[in-house]
Amino acid sequence: MVFGKRLWSTAALTLGVAAVGFWVHNPYTLQLLIVIGIHTLLALGLNMLMGYAGQISLGHAAFFGWGAYGSGILTTHFQWSPLAALPVVLAAACLVGYGIGRPVLRLSGYYLAMGTLGLGIIAHVIFREWDTYTGGASGLVGIPPLVVGSIMVEFGRSGFYAVWAMVVLCFILCGRVVDSRVGWALRALGDSQGAAAACGIHTAHLKAVMFSFSAVMAALAGYLYAHLLGFISPSSFDFLMSIRMVTMVVIGGMASIWGSLLGASVITLLPEWLHVFSDYEMMIYGLILMVVMIFLPQGLTRGVLDAVQRARFRARQRESVVTGVGDGQ
Repeated sequence: MVFGKRLWSTAALTLGVAAVGFWVHNPYTLQLLIVIGIHTLLALGLNMLMGYAGQISLGHAAFFGWGAYGSGILTTHFQWSPLAALPVVLAAACLVGYGIGRPVLRLSGYYLAMGTLGLGIIAHVIFREWDTYTGGASGLVGIPPLVVGSIMVEFGRSGFYAVWAMVVLCFILCGRVVDSRVGWALRALGDSQGAAAACGIHTAHLKAVMFSFSAVMAALAGYLYAHLLGFISPSSFDFLMSIRMVTMVVIGGMASIWGSLLGASVITLLPEWLHVFSDYEMMIYGLILMVVMIFLPQGLTRGVLDAVQRARFRARQRESVVTGVGDGQ
């Protein structure tokens, strides 16, 4: 049953992406959809760590920057092709994520949040100060576009299809993980680490693996971002970006794959709607988090579904009352 729902939802997403790519011609709209896709990859990877494994990360923008700067440096300073740089960047993100996650995830609660926050700050300092390769505060320019066969992937229709193809593949991958034995182990870990360990789950290894998994997805998003934009700067991978990622997960709904898409869409479109309040961006994100955690603690996706179920239940109750009255008459 679950597999069937996953299959139908993935098919619907694929058809929706194909339809949008065919009908939308406005360059600005396509660019906005590309950014939503990149943010969905970020939120999806972090949701696997936060929503399912129950481990907070306030420094995941470091891996977003790792993918962007890693591929940018290889292609601009060492003349690698973008396709050759991709597996190297993802493999390095996997190894670094596991190596860092193993000691950091021994912490819990506030200490874990502070540890991951420190990771993000250190990465941001490296991006800004290692100007020989990163370009420093001015950023790294001249990053070549991704070329697949005879197709140049640019910030337009080709970029839209490339990014959303990765989103669909990651949806499939995350769905398979969640529905597998690893997914059940993740749920146990998220509910109670002590109980999971008592059941024989290697919690330290599992947490590090999920940290590495989410790091790879963030690096993939950074890779696409760098080669589509052709320019990156440290300001794109700062602490505020990490907060945006956490906000996407919380708003969309933790432990919800579709919630990642919803949260990424809301946070991407919100500045477009509230550009007048751009100076108060951090305050607005904090207020949104407070409101969601108080009134919709399970996120928008679960909250909307629960509201629909309650409405249907009330409608059935009214129908039964009316039917009963009619029978009585």
